[in-house]
Amino acid sequence: MIKNKKNIYNGGLTAEKFLFFEVRIVAHQYLEGQPLEMIISNVMKENLFQFPTEREVSRMVRACYRRITSLNNRKLVYELAYAPTDIAKQINLYAIMCFNGLVREFMLDIIGEKYRQHDFSFTKKDINIFFSRLREQNDTVANWSEKTVSKLKQVLTKFLIETEMLSGFDSTELYPIFISSELESGIRENKDLKALAAFNCFK
Repeated sequence: MIKNKKNIYNGGLTAEKFLFFEVRIVAHQYLEGQPLEMIISNVMKENLFQFPTEREVSRMVRACYRRITSLNNRKLVYELAYAPTDIAKQINLYAIMCFNGLVREFMLDIIGEKYRQHDFSFTKKDINIFFSRLREQNDTVANWSEKTVSKLKQVLTKFLIETEMLSGFDSTELYPIFISSELESGIRENKDLKALAAFNCFK
């Protein structure tokens, strides 16, 4: 079963974002057996990310690598690298959930519960309540600046847009998506059945 890493509430997500294009590049090289430092070197040498600084490249390759290894499932890594965009984006979101406890909790407690209850409304109030609760329960989150929290709200909303759960930042309707068979199989192989709810799967 997937276990969340330490630093469950990590504000670093504000910089890492969805990184879909980047994680696909890293997944290809990971499947070829390239070690992390070699992947960083390759991305820098060929300017694959087209980032302005080498420091940023290194940080983002490491972020992608953490997501990939957190999947703990080579089949899912393969699909992340090679599957059509809509499928791979769902897998990327699951990979983020596997590594980042904040994202996992949001996707299960807010999005998963809405899908479970067939409540397809989604407003800023939902995400505000989520962070208010976290601030009450966790000192780390309570000490985050308003700027950090605001950015995290944007990032989480963007994840929903990337995976076609929302049509845009101003949308108030949550789309009842269909989980890809590739992701569903991988989640079941990982014995991480709770995660299925985040993708509107309850069978």
